[in-house]
Amino acid sequence: MKLIAGLGNPGAQYARTRHNLGFMALDVLAAELGVSFTRFQDEAQVVRTRFADSALLLVKPQTYMNNSGRAVAAIARRNGCDVGDILVIVDDKDLPLGKIRLRNGGSAGGHNGLKSITECLGTDAYPRLRMGIATDFMNQVDELSAFVLSRFQPEEMKFANEMAQQASCAALCWIEHGIETAMNRFN
Repeated sequence: MKLIAGLGNPGAQYARTRHNLGFMALDVLAAELGVSFTRFQDEAQVVRTRFADSALLLVKPQTYMNNSGRAVAAIARRNGCDVGDILVIVDDKDLPLGKIRLRNGGSAGGHNGLKSITECLGTDAYPRLRMGIATDFMNQVDELSAFVLSRFQPEEMKFANEMAQQASCAALCWIEHGIETAMNRFN
């Protein structure tokens, strides 16, 4: 069983914000697979499907970003997912807007959603796909939280939508061919 978790914050006030790129990517992926989020389990919106002969769970934690690990770890344990079969999709303030990067594990890099998942899983050895949000606007905001919770500017939405599409393609590649191939194709 593969699990793909896209991180974000629930509620209309956070829709289309930089911190919700993980949700945006999962919405694109769900549409690509012809499924929709209709089930709620373990503090998350969940959909179960199949792709490339793999059982697949798509997960959008509804715990707010800083507690994403509660939902991801509970669903992973309930469904017997190995850590290497969990892909987490998040925004990244250290990557430029429009760039994605896959890694097989590693530090949270200051991302509170990844910190929570690492703490709840007890390891940082899970694959992650980071989506860049860094722009010049980031330097004009006093606090990082104000930046990540801000909506994309109209001229930035093109890049956000393209990243969500790329992330969906990268996730499908990860399912079918593994993390190394996905990294080689999309990094």
